[in-house]
Amino acid sequence: MLIKLLRVHLRPYRTAITLVVLFQFLQTLATLYLPALNADIIDNGVIKGDTGYVLQVGAGMIGITVLQIAAQIVAVYFGARTAMAVGRDLRSSIFVRVQTFSAREVGQFGAPSLITRTTNDVQQIQMLVLLTFTLMVSAPIMCVGGIVLALREDVPLSSLLLVIVPVLITVIGLIISRMRPLFRTMQVRLDRVNQVMREQITGIRVIRAFVRDEHERERYGVANDELTDVSLRIGRVMAFMFPTVMLIVNISSVAVLWFGGHRIDSGGMQVGALTAFISYLMQILMSIMMATFMFMMVPRAEVCAERIEEVLDAESSVAPPKTPVTTLAQHGELELRDVGFRYPGAEAAVLSGVRVTAHPGQITAIIGSTGSGKTTLLNLIPRLFDATEGSVLVDGVEVRDLDPALLSRTIGLVPQRPYLFSGTIASNLRYGNPDATDEQLWEALEIAQAREFVERMDGQLAAPIAQGGTNVSGGQRQRLAIARTLVHRPEIYLFDDSFSALDYATDAALRAALTEHIADATVVIVAQRVSTIRDADRIVVLDDGKVVGTGTHDDLMETNETYREIVLSQLTAAEAAA
Repeated sequence: MLIKLLRVHLRPYRTAITLVVLFQFLQTLATLYLPALNADIIDNGVIKGDTGYVLQVGAGMIGITVLQIAAQIVAVYFGARTAMAVGRDLRSSIFVRVQTFSAREVGQFGAPSLITRTTNDVQQIQMLVLLTFTLMVSAPIMCVGGIVLALREDVPLSSLLLVIVPVLITVIGLIISRMRPLFRTMQVRLDRVNQVMREQITGIRVIRAFVRDEHERERYGVANDELTDVSLRIGRVMAFMFPTVMLIVNISSVAVLWFGGHRIDSGGMQVGALTAFISYLMQILMSIMMATFMFMMVPRAEVCAERIEEVLDAESSVAPPKTPVTTLAQHGELELRDVGFRYPGAEAAVLSGVRVTAHPGQITAIIGSTGSGKTTLLNLIPRLFDATEGSVLVDGVEVRDLDPALLSRTIGLVPQRPYLFSGTIASNLRYGNPDATDEQLWEALEIAQAREFVERMDGQLAAPIAQGGTNVSGGQRQRLAIARTLVHRPEIYLFDDSFSALDYATDAALRAALTEHIADATVVIVAQRVSTIRDADRIVVLDDGKVVGTGTHDDLMETNETYREIVLSQLTAAEAAA
């Protein structure tokens, strides 16, 4: 999975990768050549007392060292740029893919996990690519070159490599095989810590309202301890790796000195050759250690790559049409024809056989008990979900066949829990229409009954809004969300219990202003409060995912028991008849 991911995202940077390999090759050759020159100085300069030869060869060594440094700088520069570019591309790919997800896929992965995959997981891949270009590219060149040059210095002594290298590789392989499952567990537990932290930051008011600080500290402590536990287990394995590798390296050095000393004593080897052989042995073992350092990261990077691929390979259940409809002949006609919806794996359908028609210039209201499927029904219209049965038609065209941009322009949704983005009031209102003028913004605020409190804020339209709109009240947040949809100016307005945080007077004033200013639009209102929908042109009663009544308030009070029960649970009989 890791190789597949890197093959795709490294392909655009073949030129930079070629330069990295070329300059790493040059600097590694220079590094390998230095011990041979050092041996030459010892054998032909120091032992013979030829100072001029020492200075001459020493100057050559300095020149080669400068070349090595320059080549390393260039290789690291292009390697770092490529690694950062790959990280950028991966984050962009994940973001673009997530933007195509329906609410179903977002819920399946979970927001904390998607955040971790976009940040921490990508960072692990990015770090692996960086270390590959700075360490791993030169490691095999140095290992192979070191072995060849060690054989050139003394073949009998090189037989030690037949024992040292396999032992070192076996030990490293055993350690890495234990680390891979630990890294997978670590990423899962990191997801859990992010989830708990995100919930606690988002729900801080609820936590304090119910005095659950201690409980939440314990919950975070459990998640943190689980992450700490697996991190410590990984740390112990890593801590065991380096002493083990260094033990093998040091034993190898002693063995080379022991057998090399005997070779010098017998006249089969010169002192300089032994010095060069030791240098090549260290380079061979250091290259294996560099590879070891890389292999320590590979298991975690593999896990991260699998998690990233899960997101990139996930297909949205709301697929764009192959031949989208880009124009509509009518304006705002909405029909739900025998619509049904069932969540994957659910025993029962949320909606079944729903028939609803909404016409321009009319207000259609949907009411029902909690869990009757009102919000799900509304979410099918802008394709936050796709109906599993039946058809959702806008101006006679199935929404699955509409161009997503056209569907977005045609429909404006004010969700049950309105969300404001960090920025200003103006930037939030212009979210659906970037070209809206200040006059249009004020007009929308006037209709949404929000102008008064906005005028009192410092900066007015330029007043800052915190992430999620946490610096304004729930009612103000709802009114700003309604104003944002009004600025969008769609042909179909969907209000999902969007007046619940408003007092009765503001609710009535807002609905009256809406009726006056968007009289030609199709309006669909989902509400729990009877007073919000009793004046609607048509009221649809949902019960257990099915339509059990349609009509005006007066008609339903006489003919529909479900509607009557809902009304009388909120109003007296006299108020209901008024």
